[in-house]
Amino acid sequence: MDPYYADDDVTLYCGDMREILPALALNADCIVTDPPYGETSLAWDRWPTGWPTLAARAASSMWCFGSMRMFLDRRDDFTDWKLSQDVVWEKHNGSGFAADRFKRVHETATHWYRGTWRTLHHDVPTERSGRRGSGEGGMRATATAREHTGAIGSKTWDGSDGSRLLRSVLKVRSMQGRALHPTEKPLGCLAPLITYACPPGGTVLDPFAGSGSTLDAARQSGRRAIGIEADERYCEAAARRLSAATLPAA
Repeated sequence: MDPYYADDDVTLYCGDMREILPALALNADCIVTDPPYGETSLAWDRWPTGWPTLAARAASSMWCFGSMRMFLDRRDDFTDWKLSQDVVWEKHNGSGFAADRFKRVHETATHWYRGTWRTLHHDVPTERSGRRGSGEGGMRATATAREHTGAIGSKTWDGSDGSRLLRSVLKVRSMQGRALHPTEKPLGCLAPLITYACPPGGTVLDPFAGSGSTLDAARQSGRRAIGIEADERYCEAAARRLSAATLPAA
């Protein structure tokens, strides 16, 4: 099967992932993807039935973007996976289609896995704490603050160097006005998910590649990437994006 685009780090295929993914017989380190949620009447917003099962044959770790409604409505499609955690992407703006609901300025990314947790790559990114010594530097909290969590054991975070584990709410500006795809995710939101679930030099798979933002983020993070996109318009946009030469710093 010929790729639509390929370089030393990225390979992109054009077509329905339900046809292409089984033919590729991949063994990726992780999946990072943003499938159609199936929540609107837009022609492209159609949930591809059965895709999580196909994805489970290609990797044992997966970040999947979606809404709470999507995950609840499609929960039976994820029976091949176990839920690990969720991360919230908080946008600087968002949609407000209904006047009788809160304006939605976030999306959820859920992390799923198969097999034994200890065999999977998981490396939480850290950041500098702005309030060193306040107890926010990591899991150095008092026993009183830990009571509701039970015994944590050895899985604690020191944070004595002023760092802390990256928090589960990622505040990153959306791509409004700059997006090549209507649901494009910013690199600043994708990079932490990739570095968490994929080891350096490993392979990231995105079966709904859109304009190639996940592929771009993986490449910039020192990982290889394989993408599949059904719409040739966005395959072309992704190919242009990925093939653009990086200008040297002035």
